[in-house]
Amino acid sequence: MLLLLLVPTLCLLLFIGIPVPFALMGSALFMSGIGIISGDFPSFYLSYIPDRLFGLMTNEVLVAIPLFIFMGILLEKSRLAEELLEGVGQLFGSIGGGLAIGVTIVGALLAASTGVVGASVVAMGLMSLPIMIKNGYSKRFATGSICAAGTLGQIIPPSILLVLLADQITNANRIAQSSLGNMAPDSVSVLDLFAGALVPGLVLVFLYLLYQLLYGFLFKNQAPPIKSTDPDASRATILVKAIKSMVPPFLLMIAVIGSILLGIATPTEAAAVGALGAGILALIYGRLSREIIQETALGTLRLSGMIFMILLAATVFAIVFRGLGGEEEVHQFLSGMPGGATTALISVMFIVFLLGFIIDFIEITVIVIPLVAPPLFILGVDPVWFAILLAMNLQTSFLTPPFGFSLFYLQSVVPEGVTLKDIYIGIIPFVLIQMFVLGMIAFYPELATWLPEYLNQ
Repeated sequence: MLLLLLVPTLCLLLFIGIPVPFALMGSALFMSGIGIISGDFPSFYLSYIPDRLFGLMTNEVLVAIPLFIFMGILLEKSRLAEELLEGVGQLFGSIGGGLAIGVTIVGALLAASTGVVGASVVAMGLMSLPIMIKNGYSKRFATGSICAAGTLGQIIPPSILLVLLADQITNANRIAQSSLGNMAPDSVSVLDLFAGALVPGLVLVFLYLLYQLLYGFLFKNQAPPIKSTDPDASRATILVKAIKSMVPPFLLMIAVIGSILLGIATPTEAAAVGALGAGILALIYGRLSREIIQETALGTLRLSGMIFMILLAATVFAIVFRGLGGEEEVHQFLSGMPGGATTALISVMFIVFLLGFIIDFIEITVIVIPLVAPPLFILGVDPVWFAILLAMNLQTSFLTPPFGFSLFYLQSVVPEGVTLKDIYIGIIPFVLIQMFVLGMIAFYPELATWLPEYLNQ
C-alpha cells in the first residue's frame, strides 16, 4: 500500500513546486516513517543511507562532472565559442543552408569539448539566430537547426549524461549479477559509454548535415547563401579564420576524448586536463580575467551543486523504494510481460520518453535507472546498449514539443518575431531524424557495442 503512495506523493510535491531534491528525499523519508510505525518498512534499510551517500561523495568518476561543466562554461565566457560560430558560419555561408550546416558543425565541436547542453543552445541562439534571420533564413528551419545542434552534447562524448549513466548502470549491473549468483560482475565504465556513443553521435550529425544540405538545395529562398561580412576577404582568408576558430575546441576534443579512448587517462583525469586546457586557451587568447574566472566558478558551483543534491536525494529515494518492495514489483512486472526482454525494453523506453517531457535528464537517470535497469539486465539486456539507447532517447525528449527543455532554452533568447510555434514546427524534422537513429541503434546494437568491445580486447 505504501509503495503505491510513494510515487504519487513524489509527483504531488513536484507539481506544487517543491524542488526536486527535497521532493525526492521528503516523500521517501515520510513514507519510510509511516512504514516503520505500521511495520511495513524494515528500519534497517535506513542504515544503508550513510554508506551509500559516502560512496557517492568518494566516487572518483563523478568528480568529472564539475570539471566538464567548468570547461564548458569557461569556453562560453571567454567568447571562444562565439568566435567558432563566426568563423565556421562564414566558411559555409556561401552555400544554400550553409549557416545551418555551420551551426551543426559548431554544435558537434562544442559537444565534443564541453558536454553542456543549455549553454550551447543559448549561446548559438544569441549569436546565430539573428544572423540567420537577417539573411533570409526561415525562422522555423533556423530555430530547429539551433535546438538540434545544441543538444548534441547529450550524446557526443564527453557528455555529463554519459558520466551519470556509467555510475548508475554499474550499480544496476552489480545488483542484477548478484541476483543471478555472479559475484564478480563486469563494471560499465565511462570509457565504455563514451566509446559506445561515439558512432551513433557521428551518424546523427551526418544525418543532420544531409538534411540541411538538401533543404538548402530544395528551398533556396528559405536558406539562401550569404555574402561575407567582409567583402574584401578572400576565400583563403575566410578559411584561415575558420581553422583558427576551430583549433581551441578541436584541441580540447583531442585532449579529452583521445586520452580516454586511448587509455592514457581516466575520464576524471581527462576532465581535469580539459578544464586546465580551457583555461590555458583562454589565457593564450587574452580572455582570462578575474571576472571570467569568478563567473565560471560560480556557474560551475551552482550546476554541480544541483546535480549532486539530486544524486544524494535520489539515493535515499531508491533505498526506501527498495525497502518497500518496489524492486521486486518492478522485476515481476517487466519479466512477466509477453515478449520477454524486448517488450520490457520497449516499455521502459516509452516511459522514459514520456518522462522526458516533464522532468530533466538528471532526475530520470538517477530515479528511473536504479528501478528498471536491474530487471532488464537479469533478462539479458546488454548494459552498454541499454545506456546508449537511453541517452539517445533522453536527447530526443529534450527536443520534443511541447515540453522539450532545449525549446525553452532557445525561446528565452529569440529575437522579436520568432514564436514558440516556429520553434515547435522547426524541430520536427530533427526529432524524426533522432527517432530514426534510435531505431537504428535498437535494430543494430553493434552501432553502440562494437567500439567498446574492440577497446576492451
